Amino acid sequence: MAEIKFGTDGWRGVIADDYTFENVRRVAGAIAGYVLKHEDAGRGVMIGYDTRFGSPRFARLVAEVIANAGIPVKLANDYTPTPAVSLAVKQQGAAGGVMVTSSHNPWNWNGVKFKGKFGGSATPAIMAKVEEELHAGAMPTAKPAPIEEVDFKQAHIDAMCKFADLELIARAKVKFAIDSMYGSGRGVMTRIFTERGIEHVAIRQEVNPLFPGINPEPIEPHIEELRKAEDGSFVDSHKCFAVLLHWLLERKKWSGDVVRAFNTTGMVDRIAAKHCRKLHECPIGFKYIADLMMDHEIVIGGEESGGIGYSRYLPERDGILNSLLLANVMAEEGKPLGELVADLQREFGPHYYGRRDLHIPENVKQAAIQRARADGTSTLGRYKILKKENMDGVKFFLDAPDHNRGAIPWILFRASGTEPLLRLYSEAATPELITEILEQGKTFVTSSG
Repeated sequence: MAEIKFGTDGWRGVIADDYTFENVRRVAGAIAGYVLKHEDAGRGVMIGYDTRFGSPRFARLVAEVIANAGIPVKLANDYTPTPAVSLAVKQQGAAGGVMVTSSHNPWNWNGVKFKGKFGGSATPAIMAKVEEELHAGAMPTAKPAPIEEVDFKQAHIDAMCKFADLELIARAKVKFAIDSMYGSGRGVMTRIFTERGIEHVAIRQEVNPLFPGINPEPIEPHIEELRKAEDGSFVDSHKCFAVLLHWLLERKKWSGDVVRAFNTTGMVDRIAAKHCRKLHECPIGFKYIADLMMDHEIVIGGEESGGIGYSRYLPERDGILNSLLLANVMAEEGKPLGELVADLQREFGPHYYGRRDLHIPENVKQAAIQRARADGTSTLGRYKILKKENMDGVKFFLDAPDHNRGAIPWILFRASGTEPLLRLYSEAATPELITEILEQGKTFVTSSG
């Protein structure tokens, strides 16, 4: 049988290659085995799906396997945002949740994610137990339990509208651009804004499993249509994270620690330090942030892909909620997003971020990682490596200029856990330095060493 390997948040694969009905059935059997052994199976499992090719059919298959194990299932009656499923798990006290999605992967991928009973990405300990069931070939059967089709979206909308100040946003009389990138959040924000008379323009709301011309990830170049729609400059997820953190600590005075993934901006460290908040750094994947939320009060936790969550809401990332909160910040501060970012750059120093995805053969990828880890590697291009960190991939801190207390320059080499590629991440004090460091990183990877 084909190997099924769990990545940072469940299992993903190429449709019709390794992501097949048979392999989805195997993963569903493993989840059912886990729930029967480690949770109160009578509480049932919530199942949702996104707009990818075949997602409704794959979700129905997962539901049937789990129900055939005697576990009651509530199955989404429409394309549903992932956090809506997680919220339903928490609100209804379910044993867990399943989401058929592969997040930001290209159009020809799909996946299966498992959500813990606490309403967030399953912790590493939970996923290890699911993997045990998978390797054992678990496919439990019992008297079939019912499968009920339900709407998870309304409760999600209600919760978000209580968490963000929609009345303040409406009074600000700001016009917003909404880009759902053909994803399962389609129509949610437009509905919220329309009901409250908030002016907006919406693009890419239709269902198109081919995600024409893009990966459904809000980074360049995939946001070009949004840039045209609102005639603005791009603010990446790191700056959004920093804006939200600064607002929560400065304005809202929320209590709690701060969490960031290994590949996110150092500006978060500086904001947390100013407010004397403990900063936790964790490996890449929201499951590690969710794990910390089980034991600590976390005011905000975020990762490079824009996954940002809050202990007092749900131990889960929620892009729609974060969009509403950013609108909330703009309304309260009376400034557009670009001005809020400029304020942070002035106070905490200039921080710029870049990423490059290298689609390279597996042997080249592994050789590059080994050379990066090696003690003999002491320079990258013309810059000396000051130190290395290996929490998740290999990160070089460089003696490149910080340009008047700007970002400490670094580059991270990390092999994707779900795709055949090596990712380079970098932060520095100028866009030009980012370009140079990433180019040097690419040369390092592709050279024979």
